[in-house]
Amino acid sequence: MSETVVPPAEKVRSLPSTPGVYLMKDSAGVVLYVGKAKNLKNRASHYFTKAAAEDPRTSELVKLIADVDYLEAESEVDALLLEARLIKDIQPRFNIELKDDKSFPYLQIRVREEFPRVEFTRKPRRRGVKLYGPFTSARSLRQAIQVLQRIFQFRTCTLDISESDARWRWFRPCLLHSIRQCTAPCNFRVSKEEYRRQIRALRMVLEGKKERLIRQMQREEKAAAEALEFEKAARLRDDIAALRKLAERGEVDKDPQKPIFPIDPKKGLRGLRQVLGLDRVPRTIEGVDIAHLAGEDTVASLVSFIDGLPFKPGYRKYKIRTVEGVDDFASIREVVARRFRRLSDEEQPFPDLLLIDGGKGQLNAALEVFRLLSIEPPVLISLAKREEEIYRPGETEPIRLGRHAAALRLLQYVRDEAHRFAQHYHHQLRRKKFQEE
Repeated sequence: MSETVVPPAEKVRSLPSTPGVYLMKDSAGVVLYVGKAKNLKNRASHYFTKAAAEDPRTSELVKLIADVDYLEAESEVDALLLEARLIKDIQPRFNIELKDDKSFPYLQIRVREEFPRVEFTRKPRRRGVKLYGPFTSARSLRQAIQVLQRIFQFRTCTLDISESDARWRWFRPCLLHSIRQCTAPCNFRVSKEEYRRQIRALRMVLEGKKERLIRQMQREEKAAAEALEFEKAARLRDDIAALRKLAERGEVDKDPQKPIFPIDPKKGLRGLRQVLGLDRVPRTIEGVDIAHLAGEDTVASLVSFIDGLPFKPGYRKYKIRTVEGVDDFASIREVVARRFRRLSDEEQPFPDLLLIDGGKGQLNAALEVFRLLSIEPPVLISLAKREEEIYRPGETEPIRLGRHAAALRLLQYVRDEAHRFAQHYHHQLRRKKFQEE
């Protein structure tokens, strides 16, 4: 008796609603396309809709699908890594044909460096690196790097760190170290051997050996506990728990807001260095905005960007305490004072650039705070909405850039994200107040 063949459109209904990878095959069993999914059932079902059949990007693929297979994964990050490994091994036809006009993104580890950096790249180096990919989604890869960095605390900066150069002992680590997302090899706060152990653990996860890594860490945890090294044992226990809960989204993708126009972060940062006459490319940017409704429930937001991209763990929100009525200048003074007094008291690094939403008045309000606190400010600018003019302390004339200038687009992204986050917080408070009433 011949086996009943289940049509693919019907077969996808039986797929689990879990993260994983789906494989679209033709009548000969050849894999046509590999894709990742947060929900296998929902994502794979999309290929059997009228929209997919009519979409120029998928119509040719849909016509050839005769079977669907899948592999489950523990999380979205695991699915993303599995997808990349399968694409590299199988090289499905439609993964190549359906990509955009740019090359696929890769995760690259510069293994020949004394303290190997981890980076996102579309132009991988030929020597001295370990490559992972290709990945089909640049955005997913960037998010995965942020999540993996929380666990393995590797560096993503472009510093050329040498153990033999004693000057690094006086280097001040960036924000990532203060929030425990980098072990700060730039200040020798981690040895070369220990840092390379971090990278080896990261590579095990990237290569699909997560369970093997967890078993190894469990043995280390047990040995540390038996040696009465309770702090080390507790850290290993927390790291194991984080690995088991590995998820791509988390806080990284919470409440997202994409820019209206695509932005090249590196180009924008290089443009800012040139426009503002800086000694180096600004790596960390913070943006401040104020929100209120007719002078009530005034709040402030502070957003953080690293390497030109939003860094959600660095976001902060403030209820304005000392200002009554509508007074944006006073509100800016309060939030800047609270933020930078704390950073100064705790000896935490300042951002490379602080962006205030507004014109010359708002900029001077922020500048006044640093004078009163006797604190040397970071590079300080404001961006006025109407004409999109950039104001700097001590300069009478603003900087005017072309509307499509990469530097301006990046500043607009920071400013608009600060505005969105402030409005979001303000609406939360108003909603809570109405519910209480």
